[in-house]
Amino acid sequence: MCKASKLSKLRHHAFLNQNGRCYYCGYPMWEGNPEAFARLAGLSLEQAKRFQCTAEHLQARQDGGRDVEENIVAACVCCNQRRHYLRPAPDPARYRSIVQKHLAIGSWHRKVMRKLLDAIAFPQPGTSS
Repeated sequence: MCKASKLSKLRHHAFLNQNGRCYYCGYPMWEGNPEAFARLAGLSLEQAKRFQCTAEHLQARQDGGRDVEENIVAACVCCNQRRHYLRPAPDPARYRSIVQKHLAIGSWHRKVMRKLLDAIAFPQPGTSS
């Protein structure tokens, strides 16, 4: 199996295990159909692209991390990219804490997107829908 195909399967598995929510911010993400997600969320296609599901390595490949289920979580493009803009990139637990602190004060996702996404009836992990 090629690396891209294996990573895609691992990303999809993480997406399902996380109920379609980002590992860091907890916001809903999409796989494969940005138009439907944008329509449902009331976002523009450009805004919806920030919530595309990506595979995030908990231990980076450059640090010996492998493409295995235990090392892959699903993260939105926004959170994944922001983590790697920081130098050095913080470890996942530290970064998750940073994101949660920013979310608590309303300074992570743009205000208009937060309002729209918060208003959607996306099921929260651990709740029945």
